[in-house]
Amino acid sequence: MAYLTFDKNKLINLSYSLERELIRSNRRGAYSSTSIIRSNTRKYHGLLVAPQPAIDNELHVLLSALDPTVIQHGTSFNLGVHRYPDGVYSPKGHKYVRELSLEPIPYITYRVGGVVLKVEAMFSSDSDRILLKYTLMEANSPTTIQLKPHLAFRSRHSLSKANDFANTKFENAENGVSFKMYQGYTPLFIQANKPIEYVHSPNWYFNIEYFEEQQRGYEYQEDLLVPGYFEFNIKKGESIIIAAGTTEVKPNILIRAFNAELKKRIPRDSFKNNLLNSADQFIVKRDNKTEIVAGYPWFRRWGRDTFIALPGLTLVQGKIKECKAVLDTMTSELSGPLFPNLGYKNTAVYNSSDASLWFFWTLQQYAKYSGSKQEVWKLYGNKMKMILRGYRAGTLFNIKMEDNGLVYAGEIGKSLSWMDAISAGKPVTPRIGYAVEINALAYNAIMFALELAKEEDDKDFVDEFQNIADNFPEVFFNTFWNDKYGYLADYVNGDYKDWSIRPNMLLAASLPYSPIDKKYMKSILEVIERELLTNRGIRTLSPNHSDYEGVYFGDQNQRDKQYHQGTVWPWLMGSFVEAYLKVYGKSGLRKMQWHIEQFEDVMTEHGVGSISEIYDGNPPHQPRGAISQAWSVAEILRATKLIEEFNEKDGREEL
Repeated sequence: MAYLTFDKNKLINLSYSLERELIRSNRRGAYSSTSIIRSNTRKYHGLLVAPQPAIDNELHVLLSALDPTVIQHGTSFNLGVHRYPDGVYSPKGHKYVRELSLEPIPYITYRVGGVVLKVEAMFSSDSDRILLKYTLMEANSPTTIQLKPHLAFRSRHSLSKANDFANTKFENAENGVSFKMYQGYTPLFIQANKPIEYVHSPNWYFNIEYFEEQQRGYEYQEDLLVPGYFEFNIKKGESIIIAAGTTEVKPNILIRAFNAELKKRIPRDSFKNNLLNSADQFIVKRDNKTEIVAGYPWFRRWGRDTFIALPGLTLVQGKIKECKAVLDTMTSELSGPLFPNLGYKNTAVYNSSDASLWFFWTLQQYAKYSGSKQEVWKLYGNKMKMILRGYRAGTLFNIKMEDNGLVYAGEIGKSLSWMDAISAGKPVTPRIGYAVEINALAYNAIMFALELAKEEDDKDFVDEFQNIADNFPEVFFNTFWNDKYGYLADYVNGDYKDWSIRPNMLLAASLPYSPIDKKYMKSILEVIERELLTNRGIRTLSPNHSDYEGVYFGDQNQRDKQYHQGTVWPWLMGSFVEAYLKVYGKSGLRKMQWHIEQFEDVMTEHGVGSISEIYDGNPPHQPRGAISQAWSVAEILRATKLIEEFNEKDGREEL
């Protein structure tokens, strides 16, 4: 029995099927995404969403859908599913769905009378192309298949509207045609592995609706161009492959290409294999750069997310070279002591006080799994020293390491930590001052740099930072700890100490070099277990706080207010598992295994086979945000590896 299964009786229920989505990306940054019954519910959905270098190098939806119609005895049965105003679905192809599977690749089986049609989808790993395989499983009489392409040719963040300047013409290609609706776009080639007929009859389909965008408070109606249709006869047992891509392909290689791609797939036959399958999709190699996409379907690269996700996506799987490729890409864009939080070159934004400090943590993981601290210092030692010296000298946004070693960061109107949501133009959680996790990361960075510097006899650097390192734990403890509460302040600014119970103090317990003793770590974990821990990750604020928001829902301003005010973030489980095993040793192993196992339940929800960005703070912890998030997947993989490593050890040996 397949690991990922869906109730056949519920597949025709739109409320069940439409809330479950699929995503498949390639190593070049393109992707294909839709709901499990191939009805688009987001502007980000599309059969082919690919970068457009001549426009903005961003992702654009080229082919929104390719609706199949089964024709027998002159009667047509359209298998597409689109939503129109007033909640009307037309056509209603979902009622013909009889089977859905994702193993070894996504496929749907439709039954129309005596016809059984299987449609498989395969996204190319090394080109911007989707391959669709149509197999006629059963038929009692001559059968014709008609395919209607729905063209968008627009940014994934916007919507298409009918207009008079769109190019509705086509160009011939071998066993197919190509379309190019607007200047600057790559053409969209639609071809088959055998000759098929194309009938040109361009029409706009108006007011197709995307329910998820409506729920999120965005514009949600789109006009799509259907330029005509493809048509071919098909015999029982016959398969025909349709390719939709940004370059022309030789039709005679399509069957071979489909089978070759099939062999590359990691079987999605277990929880771990689903995570590994998902992890591969975040690593993108394009234009001689290797990067981490923060999440699908709307995120690009984020500096902080890259460093947090990188060990789980690469190192714990033994992918040392891929990790280094990402590190080299990121270090090439270092500006002073800061990494870009988002954006590139002239558009890069350096508004992160912690991304550079997470870089040190990633290097620690690199040293652990590569087995060479010497290599880390040789490759990145100068960058490490430049960052720490840059923090001491002070940099953008009032980010500075003060004489006592603590890092102060922040300006009015800016949000520099990972809790960086902006609502109505104002930071929701500005946290100006000494943020607890920033300072825990700073201590860890200094200690790791000193460890390597001593081994390589870099006396100048050691002399510069040793005194700070020696005094840091006492300064940190006196600044953040409260015996009465039994936990660390979230941030401190002058005489003000914020005692909101948030997960940021968790890093002080989980990082390799911690500024606090284990008895204080234990107290922190007790508070987090009591107030923040759920079976989907760690809440961002205690439900007992007056600002707590238990449900993430509404327009963008509403959601931004809720983003770090109680929502559950799975990525924090990596730090929780690490800290828990550090404190409780083998006696905490089964509990941590249980918490990781709870994520098996999400494999058939939201982003099928992956882990969502966030979940509601309130039970039943509904999935929210991006359907597949890099650091969510990565940190659950890393936590799994920590548990496996601990299982191989005896007693309470240190991790």
